[in-house]
Amino acid sequence: MAPPAQSSRYPSPSQPSGKGEVSDLRLQLRQLAGSRAPGVDDSKRELFKKVISYMTIGIDVSSLFGEMVMCSVTPDIVLKKMCYLYVGNYAKVNPDLALLTINFLQRDCKDQDPMIRGLALRSLSSLRVANLVEYLVGPLGSGLKDNNAYVRTVAVMGAVKLYHISASTCIDADFPATLKHLMLNDSDSQVVVNCLFALQEIWNSESSKSEEATREKEGLISKPFIYYLLNRLREFNEWGQCLVLELVAKYVPSDTNENFDIMNLLEDRLQHANGAVVLATIKVFLQLTLSMADVHQEVYERIKAPLLTLVSSGSPEQSYAVLSHLHLLVMRAPYIFASDYKHFYCQYNEPSYVKKLKLEMLTAVANESNTYEIVTELCEYAANVDVPIARESIRAVGKIALQQYDVNAIVDRLLQFLEMEKDYVTAEALVLVKDLLRKYPQWSHDCIAVVGNISSKNVQEPKAKAALIWMLGEYAQDMDDAPYILESLVENWEEDAPEVRLHLLTAIMKCFFRRPPETQKALGIALAAGVADFHQDVHDRALFYYRLLQYDVSSAERVVNPPKQAVSVFADTQSNEIKDRIFDEFNSLSVVYQKPSYMFTDKDHRGPFEFSDEIGNLTVGVESEHEVPATSVDANETSDLLLSTTEKEETRAMVANGSDYTAPLYDSSSRALPSQGQSELAITSLLGTSDPGPQASMAIDDLLMGLDLTAPPAPASAPPSLKLNARAALDAGSFQRKWRELPVAISQECELSSQGAAALTSAQALLQHMQGNSIQCIASGGQSPNFKFFFFAQKAEEPSVFLVECKINTSTAKAQLNIKAEDQSTSHEFSALFQSALSRFGMS
Repeated sequence: MAPPAQSSRYPSPSQPSGKGEVSDLRLQLRQLAGSRAPGVDDSKRELFKKVISYMTIGIDVSSLFGEMVMCSVTPDIVLKKMCYLYVGNYAKVNPDLALLTINFLQRDCKDQDPMIRGLALRSLSSLRVANLVEYLVGPLGSGLKDNNAYVRTVAVMGAVKLYHISASTCIDADFPATLKHLMLNDSDSQVVVNCLFALQEIWNSESSKSEEATREKEGLISKPFIYYLLNRLREFNEWGQCLVLELVAKYVPSDTNENFDIMNLLEDRLQHANGAVVLATIKVFLQLTLSMADVHQEVYERIKAPLLTLVSSGSPEQSYAVLSHLHLLVMRAPYIFASDYKHFYCQYNEPSYVKKLKLEMLTAVANESNTYEIVTELCEYAANVDVPIARESIRAVGKIALQQYDVNAIVDRLLQFLEMEKDYVTAEALVLVKDLLRKYPQWSHDCIAVVGNISSKNVQEPKAKAALIWMLGEYAQDMDDAPYILESLVENWEEDAPEVRLHLLTAIMKCFFRRPPETQKALGIALAAGVADFHQDVHDRALFYYRLLQYDVSSAERVVNPPKQAVSVFADTQSNEIKDRIFDEFNSLSVVYQKPSYMFTDKDHRGPFEFSDEIGNLTVGVESEHEVPATSVDANETSDLLLSTTEKEETRAMVANGSDYTAPLYDSSSRALPSQGQSELAITSLLGTSDPGPQASMAIDDLLMGLDLTAPPAPASAPPSLKLNARAALDAGSFQRKWRELPVAISQECELSSQGAAALTSAQALLQHMQGNSIQCIASGGQSPNFKFFFFAQKAEEPSVFLVECKINTSTAKAQLNIKAEDQSTSHEFSALFQSALSRFGMS
């Protein structure tokens, strides 16, 4: 497809400007327009090729419209094709010029050559200009009655185009009735298929407006009509067969004998060379036998061989599409495919997306008889040079272990992964060992013996570090160095992700209840750092633990470290309802995307791919209903941003909870003294004191705050020193230019508070909040749960700007940030400021 036309004022630097060339072309076309000299058609061809070439590279050649039309008066079909291409490209953007083409197109529609008649009719119906529909009705009516099948085929599709331009004109001309007559009586198979497509298109749209159209739509699924199409099925091309089979899948037979008649009739379609026909036939078989359990299982056995054949033949893209459907069937009936597990082994030359799907299928078909072979194969992939596939293979081994198949051997394999000197292998294995211990706590002794030899400094991935920390807290009594490892992690508090800090708080609490003397200092530092943390979840959890300890240590232990039962079943990522919905949409993109169609077609459920990378697809400019004028920002609105850490935490604690408790402040220069009104709690059971007298009692603040905090780690996010211009301004054109020129300085994911995710029901609320923090929005788009914003900000002391692309999913409360900066040295500082502002959204 040709790229969109550009203005001749902005030519490509590697192409001619087009001004002189277009003038020369006009003169040459005029000279040849009425010439009948020998070889004139060859000269016209060369000129037409130049015109089409200029049009393709974006030079505006619409000024040649008249000359091109005059030169098209020729029997040369190649010239006519190029002229029709030119006319179709400029007709929609220049409706007045399109009127000039009506006469010669109508004349060509009556040409003796059926090829020219068809091409002219196709070009005439492709003009898509509402003012010209009156000139289209006559040629279409003649084309539907033409004695040449090609012309009738083109005329049928032209009727659909006319319906989309002017539905009333198409209905008034009684084209649907003509199409129905053609479909039932025409001898040409392509005409029949085109008529079926056209009628489905028209009646699907008209059924919401007319009862008659609804009856006609239902008539397409009647028994006589279905049998008529099935009897002619072998005459149709692959596209036509798929169209008919999709219609047959909606037909409900009157009895079981009719079911078997249809399946016997379609039996040979399962051996078709075209994958689309095979999948369409399989859908018919599955839909016809849904109510017959025994036959439905036999259908699975019957369709297994054709699907496996298609997977092993054809392009990787076709293999992936077929594998996606096979994956859906495997998930519904894994036992049927268990004996064919070797077909799902990965080949060295397969793309990663095919390998990933095969790994999921190997996991699904694993059972007692084939687990050893499958796990052995998966372990080979762990050393794959393709790191994502190596990760997936390790996860697959863990999933099989969680299915209770040959757990002993699998645990040994996972522990061997921990000893491999590859960071990503160790990271994935740690996450799986954690899940295994949750389900099989009896393996804790063997697993902890290996995990204890892993240095926390060698584990950098957040999920893996969180898993290691979970095991340190859960099995602190079995790991001699657990308190000291946790203490070293607390010292690097600000370097870890929020997920890790949350696990670290909980692990230290658990370790404290088991080994209080060794963990006391680490607990005090962790709680103080957590309460001072700018991440809302970390702050809330630390404050919750602190107050829980203030209330009662025994109660805190029951809450944080209760007796646990082994996890029997892990939650599935998809509900059965979603899976059934995908199955109903078999042989569609729903199976490839692994989600029902409404999730990627309806605006309310559209996923991340709803957004284009181009800013122009979003709402841009002051006319936008989401745009907040930058001049409306008051300087006082930024006061919250400039609060000190202490002021912020005191305010947040009082506003959020309305409590008399005072949270411990994380201050490296002084120690916060315990409040005299705070309750004193006995911790005799923790310290092993037999006499619960006054000497064995102490305030919880003495436990936490009587520590030497002279050199604690800094808070997770220090108050940003970067100052922004509250009245920054940037037009859309400059933003787009800078966005294209600047490289991405920071790309990271951050989290929203639960209050912020709930408050983001429309883009307007966040725009006003961010503007109150001197961060302006240039464009916004999307609907709940997915939003996309483009922000900009400017330094207060210099014109240096920051650009931000922010994608937010409120269902997961996560935001993906891409930050570009003219001053790269301050990009991290601005990122901290931006995340700080975003984390406070919805809190007031």
